[in-house]
Amino acid sequence: MTDLDDVPAPQGQLTLKLLASRQDTNLYGDIPGGWLVSHMDQAAELAAGRVAHGRTATVAIEAMDFLCPVRIGSVVNIFTEVREIGRSSIKIDVEVWSRPPQERDPDELHKVTEARFVMVALDDNGRIRAVPEA
Repeated sequence: MTDLDDVPAPQGQLTLKLLASRQDTNLYGDIPGGWLVSHMDQAAELAAGRVAHGRTATVAIEAMDFLCPVRIGSVVNIFTEVREIGRSSIKIDVEVWSRPPQERDPDELHKVTEARFVMVALDDNGRIRAVPEA
C-alpha cells in the first residue's frame, strides 16, 4: 500500500516550462547537463529578481546530482522556491522535473535534478546592493 504523501512532487512555483528539442542536443544526440543548468540559472534569476526588485547575479550553485536523463521531446518544468533572504543575498531552491514524450500519464513528472542557487542583488553599476525589505 502506498501513502500518497510519500510520492515525490515538485516543490515551489513553476517558473519556466520548455521543450527539449533536437537543436538542444550535444554531438551524441543527448540533452546536456549544461543546457539544464543554464535554464535553472534563468529560473533562479527570475525568482530572485522578484524578491530583489531588480537585477541579480548568481554567485554560487550548491551540489547538484542528475537523477535521470532528459530525452528529446520531453517537457521540462523548472520550479523555484525562495529559501532564505539575507542582507544582499537570496537563496533559491531550483528543481527540474520532466515529462518524457509518449508518457502514458500526461501528469506524471520525473525529477531530473535540484540545486540551491545563491544570488545577490545588484545596482545599476553591477555592484552588490541590499535586498529591499518585504
